[in-house]
Amino acid sequence: MNPSIAEIFTNKSVLITGGIGFIGSSLARRLVGMGAMVTVLDSMVPEYGGNKFNLVGMEQFLRINISDMRDPYSISFLVDGQDYLFNLAGQTSHMESMSDPLTDLHINVTSQVSLLEACRRLNSNIRIVFLSTRQIYGLSRYLPVDELHPEDPVDVNGINKLASEKYHILYSKMYNMQCSILRLTNTYGPRMRIKDARQMFLGYWLRQLLEDKPFQVWGGEQYRDFTFVEDVVDAILLCASATSANGCVFNLGGPEVMTLKELADQLIAVNRGGFYNIVSFPENRKKIDIGDFYCNFNKIRNTLGWHPQTTILEGLERTLEYYRENMRYYI
Repeated sequence: MNPSIAEIFTNKSVLITGGIGFIGSSLARRLVGMGAMVTVLDSMVPEYGGNKFNLVGMEQFLRINISDMRDPYSISFLVDGQDYLFNLAGQTSHMESMSDPLTDLHINVTSQVSLLEACRRLNSNIRIVFLSTRQIYGLSRYLPVDELHPEDPVDVNGINKLASEKYHILYSKMYNMQCSILRLTNTYGPRMRIKDARQMFLGYWLRQLLEDKPFQVWGGEQYRDFTFVEDVVDAILLCASATSANGCVFNLGGPEVMTLKELADQLIAVNRGGFYNIVSFPENRKKIDIGDFYCNFNKIRNTLGWHPQTTILEGLERTLEYYRENMRYYI
């Protein structure tokens, strides 16, 4: 990333919601290295990915606030005086959104409106980057999927994420707030959740592999793309630092497209051993599976100059190395 980007955040006050989670902690570490004054907010609900080990060694360089974004008093206090808001908090499990839709609604919509209202009332000049998901597109009608693709979510989580996007764009237009949105696809890397497959199947594959157990590949022929976490952090910082990103929605993507079986083979090759079983797609997941899916990220490349720098091979190697050393803190 351009060294001048770091200068933008030096001595700036930033708030990261979901800041003890996978992507949030990676972003926090980068911002601390840039000299930013970082506050992380996380509810630390066990199912949602926050892990205190993610910020080990950083405690003296940032502020950690354990509270729920749904608390209007807490969030009002936290947004006041901030220069940047990186809005990463949310419920990400697609299956849980179907079994408990009201909780997903409260976390992914109600709390987001509460956050935007606090910004409107107390700090309308704050610069916001909101992290969304490719799930808002639903089944792909053409590939690769660009930002003009119809939005037709297949599960509750996708509907609520789309609603939250719309609120961010509305507030940006109505109240002259500065906001941009990133739609992520299969982010992976160090600090991702591996104890189960709630956030991403690849994390659980990796755990099974390192425990010398076979992992399951559902179907195996679906095409996907994957973005390494540090490339996602690059995109977040570019969005926050560029006025040309205001009011924009951008897809992220990966440098390579491959089937899930090809990914499994790549993972085993990098690990120099392991095995997996291809199984039929579970019936309860088949209804909300989006099939083949990979993103066109030309818009962010043309607007901000972002493109993924980390190959799947390099990303898997770095991720495996991290968990070989630290897996005990994640299971």
